[in-house]
Amino acid sequence: MRILLVEDDAEAAAYVAKGLREAGHVVDHALDGEAGLNMANSGGYDAFVIDRMLPKMDGLSLLSKRRDDGDETPALFLSALGEVDDRVSGLKAGGDDYLVKPYAFSELLARIEALGRRRAQPTGVTTRFQVADLELDVLTRTVRRAETKIDLQPREFRLLEYLMRHAGQVVTRTMLLENVWEYHFDPQTNVIDVHISRLRAKIDKDFDKPLLKTIRGAGYRLSEEP
Repeated sequence: MRILLVEDDAEAAAYVAKGLREAGHVVDHALDGEAGLNMANSGGYDAFVIDRMLPKMDGLSLLSKRRDDGDETPALFLSALGEVDDRVSGLKAGGDDYLVKPYAFSELLARIEALGRRRAQPTGVTTRFQVADLELDVLTRTVRRAETKIDLQPREFRLLEYLMRHAGQVVTRTMLLENVWEYHFDPQTNVIDVHISRLRAKIDKDFDKPLLKTIRGAGYRLSEEP
């Protein structure tokens, strides 16, 4: 994997970079948020490892800017801030994982490599999905309904993809947290409700038949059935 490490602690960065390289990965290092953003903008990375507290631009802002530009590169936040609200803010900024300092390098390596495995596209899998007149193409990252192109943010796209892969089924909040946000705990946040609301406004609001339903007390279902 080609990894971008954004860490202002030079000693810690050298330790992490050395370990990742010994594990066979290629590592580029930036010492501040602005330099990290410039390097991330160049593309070609398989994963970002970003410290939250950075000079010139904090890690959350850095990743938010990349997500706004459609960059879905898996990102792991490193931070001494480990409260639930801190982890939630990392999730809302587009992070895929969050590791609290101090940490064992073996865990950091395992988490990074897990992000890489989840991103890899298996061969022979379905890449086009359709529910009624709603269509999603994983390879071209496009969504259309009744031939109208719908622009989605990266997290909205992942959410819709997961719902379409499970069309007709009730999808719980826990399932969405674990498979769209990759959090294996409930951070007691309304982030799912917010994203569902935004997604519904884009795929249902201007069309005759709503497809995304809220199943009270259970979760959500994407279906053309009432």
